[in-house]
Amino acid sequence: MKNKHTATFSIVLVLVLVGLGLLIYPNFQSGPTNLGPFAACLKDKGALFYGTFWCLYCQAQKKLFGSAAGELPYIECSTPDGQGQLPVCAQNGIKGYPTWVFADGSRLSGEVPLRTLADKSGCVLPEPQ
Repeated sequence: MKNKHTATFSIVLVLVLVGLGLLIYPNFQSGPTNLGPFAACLKDKGALFYGTFWCLYCQAQKKLFGSAAGELPYIECSTPDGQGQLPVCAQNGIKGYPTWVFADGSRLSGEVPLRTLADKSGCVLPEPQ
């Protein structure tokens, strides 16, 4: 009987802790929540984000923008079969993904932090909420 009560208590305790975690977690998110204006500013300032659908770093870069990822100045570089590079990327000398190209011609490769994109572009990064 003691083992049954211990198991029941353990299950209830885990459920309560998970529930509390789900309630508390949103308050600890440290990133900005509305990045639509930031993504639009990047586009307006002439920044270009070259990537591929199969690139995990590109996916992570987009994830940083959350629901605003669709507003990024994104250029797909992969052929639909994932085996080749589209001419637009070859013509622009894109060798790796992701690659950010800015209006001044400078480039940053790999997953770039939002703060770096803001500093490089002059766009204002919203404060965390």
